[in-house]
Amino acid sequence: MELEIRHLRAICAIGDAGSLSRAATQLGISQPSLTTLLQRVERLVGGRLFDRGRAGAEPTPLGAQVLQRARLLLVELDAFGASVAGRGGPVRFGSVHMECVTALFTRLEEALEDVTLYVDPSSTGLALALANGHLDAAVIAVDEDGDLGLPRGVAQRVVVPWVPVHIALPASHPLAERPEVSLSDLAGEAWVGPPGAEDGSLTALRAACRAAGFVPRIRFEVPSGAGRQLIAAGKAVQLVEPTSQGGPGVAVRPLAGAPMRMRLVFCWRRERLTWDQASRMFTDVLAAYAAAALASPAFRPWWEERGAAFTAS
Repeated sequence: MELEIRHLRAICAIGDAGSLSRAATQLGISQPSLTTLLQRVERLVGGRLFDRGRAGAEPTPLGAQVLQRARLLLVELDAFGASVAGRGGPVRFGSVHMECVTALFTRLEEALEDVTLYVDPSSTGLALALANGHLDAAVIAVDEDGDLGLPRGVAQRVVVPWVPVHIALPASHPLAERPEVSLSDLAGEAWVGPPGAEDGSLTALRAACRAAGFVPRIRFEVPSGAGRQLIAAGKAVQLVEPTSQGGPGVAVRPLAGAPMRMRLVFCWRRERLTWDQASRMFTDVLAAYAAAALASPAFRPWWEERGAAFTAS
């Protein structure tokens, strides 16, 4: 894992706000999610960036150096973004990792003269890219009750109010023979950490597992999609979005009672897209997602029961 723009913006927000709680409010994410992100950045740079106490968050000597360079980089990046904003050029479209990304991009190519695609497992990263003008539109997955914290210039429409999060497990696992899996039955498993952990997905996983009577053993942290080989080898299980079809050696099953749920939202910058363009893109997003849902053996029954209400709206 390497440092990303969203990491720089997060640590600068902490430095400017003087506390994690105030910075989290400004970024539109929860404090535990921001703490997780900061810990990852500190592992990457090899040391603590802030001393945290009752008075707030004070930069360490290393933190002061990192903040100085991060601010210079962000000033240049924001100036560059501002210089090209509102001009012609491709529509910059972002998306969380979903099974339907390729089909969605094909639809967008037909609707727009020029479009580029950026896939990021982090909804926080996508939201920040939208807020700062580095993306023009995006499909973002958040916790069912989560708040994206987007600025006034970014509009949003809910694609799907909620869908259940599924579990990917080895196809040879005894639980793979069941139509659905109880979370409590996964107590002894090794887990691949959820992508975009700072978004709150890791917090949600731990809370759901705690309610099921155990603490998940997060043994692996790998890029989005790269956990499939570990799962196929029988080494781990992982949360996945419900349209995921797994792959060789990987089975995807619903979690009994839907203990974790996410909301799918389409967002766009009003200054870059007309209402007609945004409406067409929203339709394409919904159609691509519906097709992926119907193609998923594990998710299709749920979608056939509830999805018609979404596609008809």
